Amino acid sequence: MRIGIDTRLSYHQPAGISRYTWHLLRAIAELNKDDEFVVFQHRKQPESLIQQANFQRRSLYAPVHRSLEQFMLPFELMPYGLDLLHSTDFIPPLYSAIPSVITVHDLAFLHWPNFLTKDSAAYYGQIDRAVRHARHIIVPSQSTKQDLIGILGTPDTKVSIIYEAPNPIFRPLPIEATRKAVTKQFGIPDSYIFFISTIEPRKNVNGLLTAFRHLLDKYNVTDTGLVLAGSPGWLYDETMDLVKKLHLEEKTFFLGRITDEDLHKLYVGARFHIHPAHYEGFGLPPLEAMACGTPTIVSNVSSLPEVVSDAALLVDPKDTEEIAVAMHRLLTDQDLYTELRDKGLKRAGCFNWELAARSTLDVYHRAINPNAMPISNPSTAQKQTTLP
Repeated sequence: MRIGIDTRLSYHQPAGISRYTWHLLRAIAELNKDDEFVVFQHRKQPESLIQQANFQRRSLYAPVHRSLEQFMLPFELMPYGLDLLHSTDFIPPLYSAIPSVITVHDLAFLHWPNFLTKDSAAYYGQIDRAVRHARHIIVPSQSTKQDLIGILGTPDTKVSIIYEAPNPIFRPLPIEATRKAVTKQFGIPDSYIFFISTIEPRKNVNGLLTAFRHLLDKYNVTDTGLVLAGSPGWLYDETMDLVKKLHLEEKTFFLGRITDEDLHKLYVGARFHIHPAHYEGFGLPPLEAMACGTPTIVSNVSSLPEVVSDAALLVDPKDTEEIAVAMHRLLTDQDLYTELRDKGLKRAGCFNWELAARSTLDVYHRAINPNAMPISNPSTAQKQTTLP
């Protein structure tokens, strides 16, 4: 097989989809030394993502998420003789004859269209054509698969659930020493609640801030801060205005984009992690926190209950009181903390990138030859669609 993998987004946005693409690439490279892979990167990205004999790096000029992309990509891809192209960022080249596999991470833009910028609406507005054009579709959860079937009418047989996994570096560390190090490094309190994601409306940051204010006022919490890491997103200024309105300037700490090494330490040092998003196609941060031995609170919507099972506290993302109560419980109930730490570590162990890579290679194989049998152990593929 000669497989192309479009990784251009990693130049512009190193988080989210780019992290998924990088971990998947690395796991595929460890498993497959025989097939040919062409890794398409942005022309301005200097380093090759994978350095291995059967992986070739090629640069593309087509702009990401722009109208010219659909006209330029088919011409740029023609010389490479691909059997298949994997578009990890939803939308394949719609005017290309190359068979395509796409990863649809979520359908948040259909559930919450008011959260989209004009440019994002134009890009994701191609999703109907994308799912029809693709030979096969990868999704990270049963929730997203049901969205594809229910909202877009995608045939069940055209969609494979392949769960994502935490970065292997995320694991428990000595808590007190790690907490001391990160509080000194970032100038944050010894006791802090941790949130990591793009600072934008879909992640419900404003709801989190309001619930945190409620926690401070109603439950007399005085020694704990709220630490938020992640790049500024759409309507970031409105979030900063809310911080001032709620008088949280001295209790909230916005760190911006951070390295995986720092993220690892911040997870470990936190009293707990919280992810009250309105919608997620998978929700990697709660899984990363659990892999570090840190309890988490997540929304009771979309894929999040599927990912965490009974290893986290579930809350209604629209209910300020419910979020505040959950935060107070994890700050004060040591038995609950210990129970969720143990369950979280066990749950995180159900997910790994080797399983994801094996199942993805099976999808490539069957997309090129629809009559082919799976090439990996059937029990491996089953694990990717059925979790305890």
